[in-house]
Amino acid sequence: MKVTGQITKVLPTQSGTSKAGKEWKKLSFLLETDEKYNNLYCFDVFGEDKVSNFEKYNKVGDMVDVDFNVKTNEWNDKYFVGLDAWKIFKADANALTDAAKKIDVAFEPADDLTEADDDLPF
Repeated sequence: MKVTGQITKVLPTQSGTSKAGKEWKKLSFLLETDEKYNNLYCFDVFGEDKVSNFEKYNKVGDMVDVDFNVKTNEWNDKYFVGLDAWKIFKADANALTDAAKKIDVAFEPADDLTEADDDLPF
């Protein structure tokens, strides 16, 4: 899934150690879109490399495109939903859609063709 909006808040980075002894790092940020309803998203970024890249290239107020997955976890018969961001790029405000990029070509009307000018065999 994909959404475009403005970063409104970056929450503090969380880190810890899994049961298997592996270190983990997580950062959450809020994104607000210009939609009328359901316009606030809280995304999670997992992994040390992704967290450091996010902190290096993004800040509050930036317009970004976020590709994400929706995940659901179960714990003691309770279900928790999260949005995992896996690709974050600066949104190009001046970007045109593919349809808008097409060049409108003005066609001149063809000269009237008479049967004498027709070189078709039928």
